[in-house]
Amino acid sequence: MRIIHCSDLHLDSKMESNLSREQARERKRELLLTFEKMVGYAEEHEVRAIIIAGDLFDTTHISKAAAKLVEEQIAGHPDIDFLYLRGNHEKERFLEGLEEVPQNLKVFGESWSRFSYGNITVTGACLTPENSKNIYDSLVLAQDDVNLVVLHGQESQYDAKDKTEIINIRALQNKYIDYLALGHLHEYKYQKLDNRGSYCYCGCLEGRGFDECGKKGFVLLDIQENKVVPSFIPFAKRTLYEILIDISDCHTTGEIAGKIDEKIAEIDKSSLLKLVLTGEIEMDMDTDAAYLLKRYQQQFYFVKVKDKTRLAVNYEDYRLDQSLKGEFIRLLERADLPQEEKDAVILTGIRALSGEEI
Repeated sequence: MRIIHCSDLHLDSKMESNLSREQARERKRELLLTFEKMVGYAEEHEVRAIIIAGDLFDTTHISKAAAKLVEEQIAGHPDIDFLYLRGNHEKERFLEGLEEVPQNLKVFGESWSRFSYGNITVTGACLTPENSKNIYDSLVLAQDDVNLVVLHGQESQYDAKDKTEIINIRALQNKYIDYLALGHLHEYKYQKLDNRGSYCYCGCLEGRGFDECGKKGFVLLDIQENKVVPSFIPFAKRTLYEILIDISDCHTTGEIAGKIDEKIAEIDKSSLLKLVLTGEIEMDMDTDAAYLLKRYQQQFYFVKVKDKTRLAVNYEDYRLDQSLKGEFIRLLERADLPQEEKDAVILTGIRALSGEEI
């Protein structure tokens, strides 16, 4: 038997940060298309159930079009059960908006709900302020079953006060769990739970910002002979990358571009890139971030350039310099400013003193 574990799809997300208005609309559509494609994958690979471990939608305000598409996908695949756990970004609006809840949409409540497939049992519950302290005590599983448990929240080894999204990992140990399917973290993470089972954050299905870089997808569970074998399946339409480029040994913008070219040679052109320039540069070095942005925007779906370089200024070299440049740098040395701000002021001042356009 095969089961998909997915989470944090955040369908209907606005996608407005960084992207142009048209790109934001396109990425919003792509989130829905990736969900549709995943359901197609499930059908093709004879998946019996899809666990949605929270945050199917991004907010409580769901567009009719998005809700209708999800409803049609569920109803259109009656041989696949959709085991839906509400996440912290959602309320019951999705269910309330359905004209008729499909029979194959199974919903976890605020106490433990169970759905069985022979000796394979999937058990889950929504964490709330009322149940978060005693929910673990009421979890009783059969030792001889293959037990999958579904929760949405931040893992911890202990309870936390006034945080309803904390999952107490220790409280779930030695309860005959074979696979703990978690949602909330947008990165894939797989670790041992105890001597019997493991716990896993499958991550999000599509990266939406540069805090969600790297491969995204879902986990395919292949359950045979009472063993759960998980495999991470990269599945996103586009991948986001944050790439650090140390330009300390560069002297021209062309040399910087050469370094960037080496770093991005194997990256698919449909990707979104954040190029971060690092290292120390000389005062007469012009990184020309605007040129680099234009250059790589023509090659990739989306690019942003962030200059995090530092100026290689030896203030001792200007102690006795009687020039205007020396006086300017000595003045900045005494200024009560953060180093990053000092670097920016020095760089702008030196260019102005050299007659360059600012």
